Amino acid sequence: MSSTEVGEAMAHQTFDTILVLDFGSQYTHLITRRLRELNVFSEMLPCTQKIGELKFKPKGIILSGGPYSVYEEGAPHVDPAVFDLGVPILGICYGMQELAWRINPENVIAGTHREYGHSNLKAQSVNGHVDRLFEGLENTMRVWMSHGDKLAHLPEGFHTVATSDNSEYAAIAHGKKHIYGLQFHPEVTHSENGTALLRNFAVGICECNQNWTMERFMEEQIANIRRTVGEKGQVLAAVSGGVDSTVAAKLMKEAIGDRFWAVLVNNGVMRLNECEQVKKDLSEALGINLTVIDGSKEFLEGLKGVEDPEKKRKFIGGKFIDFFEAEAIKIEEAAAKDPTKAGKIEFFMQGTLYPDVIESLSFKGPSATIKTHHNVGGLPARMTNGQGLKLIEPLRSLYKDEVRALGRALGIREELVMRHPFPGPGIAVRILGEVTEEKVNIARQADHIFISEIRKAGLYDQISQAYAAVDPSRAVGVMGDKRVYGYIIILRAVTTTDYMTAEAFNFPWEVLQRIMNRIVNEVHGVSRVVYDITSKPPGTIEME
Repeated sequence: MSSTEVGEAMAHQTFDTILVLDFGSQYTHLITRRLRELNVFSEMLPCTQKIGELKFKPKGIILSGGPYSVYEEGAPHVDPAVFDLGVPILGICYGMQELAWRINPENVIAGTHREYGHSNLKAQSVNGHVDRLFEGLENTMRVWMSHGDKLAHLPEGFHTVATSDNSEYAAIAHGKKHIYGLQFHPEVTHSENGTALLRNFAVGICECNQNWTMERFMEEQIANIRRTVGEKGQVLAAVSGGVDSTVAAKLMKEAIGDRFWAVLVNNGVMRLNECEQVKKDLSEALGINLTVIDGSKEFLEGLKGVEDPEKKRKFIGGKFIDFFEAEAIKIEEAAAKDPTKAGKIEFFMQGTLYPDVIESLSFKGPSATIKTHHNVGGLPARMTNGQGLKLIEPLRSLYKDEVRALGRALGIREELVMRHPFPGPGIAVRILGEVTEEKVNIARQADHIFISEIRKAGLYDQISQAYAAVDPSRAVGVMGDKRVYGYIIILRAVTTTDYMTAEAFNFPWEVLQRIMNRIVNEVHGVSRVVYDITSKPPGTIEME
């Protein structure tokens, strides 16, 4: 079992888990988020997950919505073993139709009237009592519907517990087993009392302990790291100065002290003065052993002619590991000369987060790979096949807001905790097409101006992530009565809570004008500045 698997196993032993099986809905991750907000640990896995391969037994299972019709050929279906676990099950939208279809395929049909948007839901009492799922909630509420199919018949053994104007079976419950179905989406904020309903399921019906807190996670993860690494083992880590790697580094420092070695590789695509700032923050402020390596020449040389985003990410991920493994040898050689530092470096730590894992997941079914994260899909095989360093990912089960909460629990100052994310591949994925030194310098300067003006306007903490990217296309401009032919800068700023969905930030017009003026006047080679208002989905936060 890998160190990552050990950590996940310990999490399941410590925290009651609700398993969410994903059928490809854009809302699935929100189910997990809502449960964690209730201090109930939840894990999301693809609907094709074989129950016999699980390393834990969940306290309950939620079947998500999805874009398919259960009666279509090739539609995804859950492992039948789900129903043999003897734990409560809640089907949402497609998940509810999956429950009904399994009992009798004729139970699900295409609706004559599709139902998208708000709908009025009315809970029904059974024998004078409201179902436990709706206990303590209002009898009528506005909920969010998003479906074209519907139940034609009530599945055998079930009864209706709520209806809507267009859904006779808006919520159903089994008469003897803890199995429930909802045609609406309680996980979205548009549904009134949705979080309370999920609490009724997770806490009231599944009887989960609400002990998922970052203080408790910190204690358990420090203990897990110590068990995994041992009394003399040493850990090498990639850091970037971003909140993820900073929190992970501080956590590792708390766990094993000076046996933890942080390495920052200058890959030539860092932000302006980034390496100097990271060294100050980690070495001076947090007392972390930090080595800075200049690999800019090798990275930029290797990126020449590379335009495909996936190839960029995988090259950068692989080259990172080359540098880290070489640094591990140097540290071991130095340690061998000093008995007080004896101990082989066996582990490589990185700040992988839960959204990284979800977005890099691909399987035969409803989901497809959106992009490969350099620290998930971009790792060389030798990192995961037992050769070389063993991978350890202490933040792998956390969302970004949970990482920030963990950072505060670790005593990291607010400025670092709230720093906007910066991708591992750096500016390379903010330059569309081939990466050149000229484009890197342009992106670096434009980004510095953009972030500086955002801070000056007092907007930094209102924005979740912001940056300036370079479009390889050029546009004609006029400067000093002369024709210029310069690059186009794309400004991107979004707001989000989980980084799985995001909306463009609504800037005051005068702020955008000031930013545009500075970039065009101060960054040589730029003739146009545009602002990207695309949400996620359909876009992603980064350009590539």
